[in-house]
Formats: sequence, structure tokens, C-alpha cells
Amino acid sequence: MRRAIRQAERALGETNPNPLVGCVLVRNGVVVGEGFHARAGSPHAEALALEAAGRKARGSTAYVTLEPCAPNARKRTPPCAPRLIAAGVRRVVFGVRDLNPLVQGAGLRLLRSAGVRVVEGPCLPEARRLTQHFNSAMRLRRPFVSLKTGMTLDGRIATVSGDSRWITSKTQRAAARTLRRLFDAIVVGIETAIKDDPGLMPEPRTLRPYTRVVLDSGLRMPVRSRLVRSARRSPLILICVRGPAGRRLDLEAQGVTVIPVRGKQGRVSIPAALRALFARGILSLMVEGGSEVMGSFVRDRLFDEIVIFRAPLILGGRGSRAAVGGDNPVRVNEAVAMTRARREDSATVRYGLKASADLEVEVYERVQSRSARTRQPG
Repeated sequence: MRRAIRQAERALGETNPNPLVGCVLVRNGVVVGEGFHARAGSPHAEALALEAAGRKARGSTAYVTLEPCAPNARKRTPPCAPRLIAAGVRRVVFGVRDLNPLVQGAGLRLLRSAGVRVVEGPCLPEARRLTQHFNSAMRLRRPFVSLKTGMTLDGRIATVSGDSRWITSKTQRAAARTLRRLFDAIVVGIETAIKDDPGLMPEPRTLRPYTRVVLDSGLRMPVRSRLVRSARRSPLILICVRGPAGRRLDLEAQGVTVIPVRGKQGRVSIPAALRALFARGILSLMVEGGSEVMGSFVRDRLFDEIVIFRAPLILGGRGSRAAVGGDNPVRVNEAVAMTRARREDSATVRYGLKASADLEVEVYERVQSRSARTRQPG
């Protein structure tokens, strides 16, 4: 199973919105075939492993990181469970179930009904990590949301004058750009888009289309911005409440997708934005700011983790900017409960970031109530 996990990791950042999946076929203690899912729409890991094994697949054991899929009218590729059965695989060992309501448990039942022995759960934490974003989206019916911020030791992201270049080190900024590629899309607010004029692309670049999203309530995005000029090469979505009709036509003429949603006090409703993105097949988001956008996700409790790039600086000052904005809480019990990811499941493991002396990264997961685990946005 660990070999199957390593196979899956070869496609880090490229399978989105699909999960990472690897498969290894073993017969009489010898690997006879292996493969990994490379990108959405391409052959599944099991199909590639069976193709590599040929007739040697008969009587083998298939180690797969994710439950093999069953027939489904919405799938773009042939289902894997029937192919494993037809090839004569006698045993299937998989790491974690596929929580897609159209798939969950169907592959397992089909295999067992055909007389194939099925074992579930080896290397569960590692296999779960590969499918974390996908399965979370399937369970909650909204994108997995990761808040990413770089801050000083005292939790500041800028001085009172707004100067923030650079809070984090060159190594940390490079790692943050690498982190982007593991999500379906990146989200910023319009103030960040106007002030910084960013490109918001990952490094290294992905072969798949990489989506940039801007929360732009009043449709103020400059037509000559870097984001708009690159919209035909890499998708750009603007989520707005209202805006000049002429501006919308100009933006759409440049290849920008404009999505109007309902507002909340004049700003984009986060639940409405998540529903709109989920409906378009976006299953994971990394939110980069600014602080008011971060505060909106925190206020609505619509995020799953926060990734902190901690800079060895103390800024101080009453007016310097906090990493998360929004309304001031009145009581301590209004705070959002978080839990630090286990040491062995830190950012260097979870997201493939290479540890170094000047790369301080912390990952905290949000502690969700039982009701929140099944609640849809809004």
C-alpha cells in the first residue's frame, strides 16, 4: 500500500478536482503492474496497472489507495471494479472509501458480490491524506477551504501604513506558491487584487487549468490587471453582488467568468460563493486574503484548516494589521476552536513541502461540531 501511495503522489497537483490514486498489483510476492491517475479524464490507476500486468493480473492482489469505482453514468472513464473482476484479480486491498454519494460503497459491494476478497483500511492516515480535499467536499457538499497566511510572531501581516513586503522569507514565499498547485483554485479579495496586482499562479505551473477567484462585490476589477489579461490562459472567476453592466461585458470579452451571487451587507455572501464554486466542480480552495476575506470565512465557520507561514519577526504597534480581520469578538467563547495537525502529518508531509531552517509552517485543523460536519453552506 505504501508503494501505491508513492505512485499516487507522482501526480501531486495535477489530478484536481479528482483525488490522487495509485494502484499496485502483486502476484506471488512480485509486483506485476502499477499505475497512477495522472489527471481528470485520463485512465484510472487500476486500469493502468491492469494494462501493465496483462495476463499476470489473474490471481493477483490489487493494492489501491481509494475504493475502486463502480458503474456510474456521470463518470468520464470506464469503472474500475468491473475491470478488476474481469481481469481475475482475487483480492483487493484499498486504503479509504470514496465518499462521492454516487460511488460510496458501490465498488466494495460489486467486488464482494463477484467473490473478490476485499480488505479496507491499511495505511489509513496516509491514504486519507491523498483524498482529504475530495472526500471533504463530497461529505460537506462544499469545497474544502484552506486559509493560508504569513504572519509575524505576534500575528501581524502589515504595519499601520500597510507595508507588508516582505513579512515572510523568500523560501516561505516560494513554498506558498508551491502549495497553491495542490488546490483546485485560489481565492483573494478585490482589495488584494487591486493593491498587489498579482498573477496568483502556482510554481511550478500545473499542466491542468488553474483557477483564480476574486471576491469582487461591486465588480471593480481593473480590465488591464494581470489577472484579467491572463484570463484566457488560466481561468479567472469574479464573484460579485452587483456591478456596472458595461464593466461586466468588458471583463467577459477578455475571457473572465462573472458570477453574481446574493450579498450580505453589500459584500459577497461566503456561503453563496461556495455553492457557486462547488456547482462548477471546484472542490478545494486556498484562500490567501486579505484579512477581511479571511475574517469572512472565519466568521461563517466555512473553512477546514489554516496554514501559517510564521516569520521570525515581532512587529508590535496598536494599528498594525492582524492576519484575520472582521468584527471584534466580545467573549472568549466566540473564538474558533482549532487543533494542531499531528507532527507526522505536518505541512512537510501533508503538502509535500521540503523542510528547511527558514521554512516555519504550521497546519491547524478546525474542530467541527457533529452538526457542522454535515451542514451545507448557508
